[in-house]
Amino acid sequence: MDKDHTLVWQKCLKTIKKNINAQSFRTWFEPIKPAGLQGNVLTIQVPNKFFYEWLEEHYVALLRMTIRQELGEKGSLDYQILVNNKSKRIPGITQENPNGNRIEKQGFASEQIKNPFVIPGIKKLRIDSQLNPSYTFDNFIEGDCNRLARSAGVAVGKKPGGTAFNPLFIFGKVGLGKTHLAQAIGNEIKHKSPNRTTLYVSSEKFTNQFIESLKNNAVNDFVNFYQLIDVLIVDDIQFLSNKQKTQDIFFHIFNQLHQNGKQLILTSDRPPKDLVGVEERLISRFKWGLSADLQAPDLETRMAIIESKMSREGLAMPGDVTEFISYNIKNNIRELEGVMISLIAQSSLNRREIDIELAKEVIKNFVSEISKEVTVEFIQKMVAEHYELKVENLKGKTRKRSIVIARQLSMYLAKNMTNKSLKVIGDNFGGRDHSTVIYSCKAVKDLLDTDSLFKDTVETIEKKIKMSVHN
Repeated sequence: MDKDHTLVWQKCLKTIKKNINAQSFRTWFEPIKPAGLQGNVLTIQVPNKFFYEWLEEHYVALLRMTIRQELGEKGSLDYQILVNNKSKRIPGITQENPNGNRIEKQGFASEQIKNPFVIPGIKKLRIDSQLNPSYTFDNFIEGDCNRLARSAGVAVGKKPGGTAFNPLFIFGKVGLGKTHLAQAIGNEIKHKSPNRTTLYVSSEKFTNQFIESLKNNAVNDFVNFYQLIDVLIVDDIQFLSNKQKTQDIFFHIFNQLHQNGKQLILTSDRPPKDLVGVEERLISRFKWGLSADLQAPDLETRMAIIESKMSREGLAMPGDVTEFISYNIKNNIRELEGVMISLIAQSSLNRREIDIELAKEVIKNFVSEISKEVTVEFIQKMVAEHYELKVENLKGKTRKRSIVIARQLSMYLAKNMTNKSLKVIGDNFGGRDHSTVIYSCKAVKDLLDTDSLFKDTVETIEKKIKMSVHN
């Protein structure tokens, strides 16, 4: 056996390094060890059968060119593969038999690393991203409720593993778009960095795969598979709660990926600090990057979501219907989209125009009671009635104390019970500016803290307003 096999492989590595990106070189070529050289056949040792499959599928042309550059036109490659700590020799696809025919890979199906996402019986081993292509940044509407999380997601999409947002931990209540955002990041990376291996998996599926690997005595294969991923997206990480062994294996995978500069994206229905039944060492790692929350969308964002959805469907919806739906479906984007789908279906099947009446019929299936919109004008009317004033008094310039208090209370209620901006509220009170609204709200809060009679008055008026809009 020639002693120069190490030198030959080092020369090969120099050529390979010039032809692929640094991350791929570290992942697929640095772990290889030169094992021997006989004539014009170089033998290299690779960690496992999956590693061998990947090299042969993705880098065969580069390997063939490099080997022949160093060993001549008849240069070829053999592999030594570690199977149960024993070395198994396999001729590479670059090697030819004495008759000049290519030697095909065969006979090692039972020894290769199992890809848990491949359907049994399909011979080709490949990693599909498991991403839904319809989840993109284009149809993820930005608002105050999600701006931080979306901006961080865009940054990760441009430079996975290269930002301070690793891991990116996205949390929020059900139906606020966590899965959409996480998969939008994955789809962006697939589009901009197609050479990276991106994978989306729910924590439940991850757990089931791990259990299956335990049954089949293939935990090492399971770990090795996940360590090949460049961008790992795990949805609903809270479901790892109290699954000790699954947490242990995920901890190991997390560490390996993070140390190698791979990107991790996690979603949860709560922030890391509130995860129950999850090991502290995992929670501390979830805090390494950025934790970004998704909140319930405000009225304007809900309206924008509806308009975007209808536009993609090539349909138009009257503005009053859009506002009506947005006001009644407040806390769940999934429900909002469900209402729109039902509305479109009802309109199409029954050949009815989309109007308020049809929207009311559809929404009854989603909410227990339909609310009328609370407007600034309605609040002014209710406060004026309670104080036996005219609405014009609230908009005027009089400084009479009873009217000033009623005016300030109206502004306070408008700020708390509508989605109107301070400027819009001020405009409704004779063109007053936002600083006047802020001062009025503070004055009312001070009175609520010190005057129990005034507090009772405010609660009475609030109750009347709420009862009126539900009738």
